[in-house]
Amino acid sequence: MSHLDDAINLVLRERREKLERHFEGDIFAYYGEIAVGWLPWFRAKLETVADKRRTNRLVVVLNTPGGHVEAVERMVEMIRRYYQEVYFLVPNMAMSAGTIFCMSGEKIFMDYSSALGPIDPQVQSKDGTWVPALGYLDKFSEFVDKSKRNELSSVEFAIAQNQDLALLRRYEQSRDLSVSLLKQWLVQYKFKSWTHHRTCVNRMGQEVTHEEKQERAEEIARQLGDNGIWHSHGRMIGIETLQTKLRLEIEDFTDDRNLREIVNSYHDVIADYVQRQNWALFVDGRGIN
Repeated sequence: MSHLDDAINLVLRERREKLERHFEGDIFAYYGEIAVGWLPWFRAKLETVADKRRTNRLVVVLNTPGGHVEAVERMVEMIRRYYQEVYFLVPNMAMSAGTIFCMSGEKIFMDYSSALGPIDPQVQSKDGTWVPALGYLDKFSEFVDKSKRNELSSVEFAIAQNQDLALLRRYEQSRDLSVSLLKQWLVQYKFKSWTHHRTCVNRMGQEVTHEEKQERAEEIARQLGDNGIWHSHGRMIGIETLQTKLRLEIEDFTDDRNLREIVNSYHDVIADYVQRQNWALFVDGRGIN
């Protein structure tokens, strides 16, 4: 390790400790794509942090373009093996599978510049590239509807005929898993402290039932997975839209100058370091670096 790496790790440690003191929890930063291939490495790094844990609360500082929802499921199970309470801190973005990951926490912290994304799962196409599944499913569904109305062109028929039905079914399964996990984790974790109605005028002060939590989770999952709303897999959904359109409770630290300074100083060092080193993945936490 070079002297520069030593200096950067020292700065990271100092700034990470400030975050730990603020949240009264352990910090685990994950920067990069979420992939099944990273799981053994993720497990090893998480165990390193957990072995030195001083609390039952973990704060995941997450910055990711997304990835495999199957990997997210395993990551959540690993984290919950060691920590009873999990917060997600998004200094920049947590897209696609990253958004689903965030829904497994009791709280999500964002500011005005942070973003989540639609829960359009990434799947591997025939040529090995990763593509958004809903794009294929929506287009095929459009062809089916046109066929029912006898409006399908010969070109569209040829494209539809060339589709691999087994592959389309795998896309459907990936989509259904994304929705299922999001609904499960919202009810189990995010809505855990939601005991009484606070915004619905007709139900103000009444106890929230399990069925009502399931209905809200279903509504949020449906909206986040609706291409008709977001139009683009890469659409970045800011905190205002999440709070007003989806009515999702987000911890907004925009006006907390002290916390913003701590978060941004930590995030900027990691982001710059990862970019200069051209690393696909970077993880930080107590005992790791």
